[in-house]
Amino acid sequence: MSLSIENILLVGSLLLLISIIAGKTSYRFGVPTLLLFLGIGMLAGSDGIGGIRFNDPQIAQFIGVVSLNFILFSGGIGTNWNSVKPILREGLVLSTLGVLLTATILGGFVYFITDFTIYESLLLGAIVSSTDAAAVFSILRSKNLALRTNLRPTLELESGSNDPMAYVLTISFLTLVLSPDKGFLAIIPFFLQQMLIGGLAGFLFGKLSKIVINNIRLDVEGLYPVLAIALMFTTFSATDFMGGNGFLAIYICAVYLGNQDLIHKSTILNMFDGLAWLMQIILFLTLGLLVFPTQIIPYMGIGLLISLFLILFARPLSVFISLLFFKMKNRRRLYISWVGLRGAVPIVFATYPLLAGIEKANIIFNLVFFISVTSIVIQGTTLTTVAKWLNVGMPEEKPNEDFEKYYLDLPKTAMKEITVTPNCHAVEKRIVDLQFPSTAFVVMIKRNDKYVRPGGSTVIQADDTLVVLFDNEECINDFSDLVLRPELT
Repeated sequence: MSLSIENILLVGSLLLLISIIAGKTSYRFGVPTLLLFLGIGMLAGSDGIGGIRFNDPQIAQFIGVVSLNFILFSGGIGTNWNSVKPILREGLVLSTLGVLLTATILGGFVYFITDFTIYESLLLGAIVSSTDAAAVFSILRSKNLALRTNLRPTLELESGSNDPMAYVLTISFLTLVLSPDKGFLAIIPFFLQQMLIGGLAGFLFGKLSKIVINNIRLDVEGLYPVLAIALMFTTFSATDFMGGNGFLAIYICAVYLGNQDLIHKSTILNMFDGLAWLMQIILFLTLGLLVFPTQIIPYMGIGLLISLFLILFARPLSVFISLLFFKMKNRRRLYISWVGLRGAVPIVFATYPLLAGIEKANIIFNLVFFISVTSIVIQGTTLTTVAKWLNVGMPEEKPNEDFEKYYLDLPKTAMKEITVTPNCHAVEKRIVDLQFPSTAFVVMIKRNDKYVRPGGSTVIQADDTLVVLFDNEECINDFSDLVLRPELT
C-alpha cells in the first residue's frame, strides 16, 4: 500500500488507535509500550502484513526532530529543580563525559571486530551513545518505579540532557567520515559553539518565554499550551540558526519554565504530557515503517555482539569512570549503568548518515535499529527486577486516580478567609506575580457578594475576601504578611 493524501489519515488513525489499545495491556506482560509501538509500525510496513511502502529517511528525520522537541520539552518542564539540584553535577557529567566515553569505547570495539574505518566506527558509537529520553521517561513513569537516594532524578536528568551531546558527536564524526583529512582538532570549535550557544540560548529563551506567557493576557485558556508550543519551536529553530544546539536549548528552556510561576501552568503541563505521548507513538510508528526487517537479519549476529558489549561493558565502564570522584555506592552506579536504554533517538540520528550518502549508511542504520530494540527488550523489561536485586528500589505505591492526585497535592491542614484592604500590597496584582508559597492555595475569592474562581491571571481587588487552604497553621502568618502588608508609596 502506498501512502496518499486520501488514505494517510485513515491509516494513521488506525495505527494510533491500535497502538493505544495495545499499550494499555502491554505492561501486564512486561513489554515496554514503546517497543510495542515500534513492532506495530514494522508489522504495518513493507515487510509486514500491512504492506505500507515507506522509504523516506528525510521525512522520518523531520518527524523525529519534531517529536524530540515535544519529548524533551515535556520532560524538562516536568522536572522539579529541587529534586535535580542535589544531583546536578552527577547528571551533567553523565550526559557529557559519560556520552563521550561510551561513544569512544564502543567505537573502538566496532573498529576491532568489523571492517569499518575508525571514523565510521566512532560514528556508530556516537549515534548510540546517549540514553533515550522517551524510553527512560515513559518506562520509569508508567511503571511508577520508586528508587532510593535521588536515583530517579539522576536518570531522568541524564536522559533528558545527553541527547545534545550525542547529536554533536554524531554530526562531528559524520563530518570526519565525509572529510577524513580534517582530523579530530577540527571538530572542537564546532563542539564548543554548539554547547555554549545552546546552553545560553536555552536560559535566555526560558526567561523570555516566562515574560510572554505571563503578560500576553490571552482570552482563551486553551491558547496557552499553543503559545508554549510556538515558544518551544522558536527556541529550537532560533538556536539552531545561531549555530547552537537546539535540543539543549529547549531542554534548558523547559526546565526553567517548569520551575517558575506561570499562568495556567497546569493546563500547559497536562497538554504537553499528552502531546509527548502522541509524539512518542508517532515517532516509533514512523521508524517501524521505515525499517525493513529482512535487511536487518544479516546483521543480527554482529548487532547482538555490539549490543551486549554496549550493555555489559561500554556503558558500565563509562558510568563508573564518570562517577569516579562522586561519593556513591557501587550498587547505585550499577543501576545507573543498567538504565542505559536506547530507543528512538539513536534511530533518528542514524538517518543523518543515510541522508549524507556515506558508503556504510544502510549497515549503520540497521545495526543501530537492532541495538535499540535489544536494549529496550533486555533492559526495559528488567528495570524493576534489577532494582530489587541491587536493593535500590522502594515499595511500589499504588497510583492515585486523577482527582486523588489533585486533592492530595493541595494544602489542606488549615483554612482561613483573608480580607484584602485597599492599601494592601496585593491590590491590583495578579496571583501569579505575588509568588505565594507552595504551602498556600487560593481556592476561592469572594467579591461583591459573588464567588470568583481564581487563576494565575486573576487580579486581586480591594475588599476581596480570599479563601485560602494551608499546609499548617504556621504558614498562615507568612501568607497574611505577604498579602496584607501596606503597599509602599
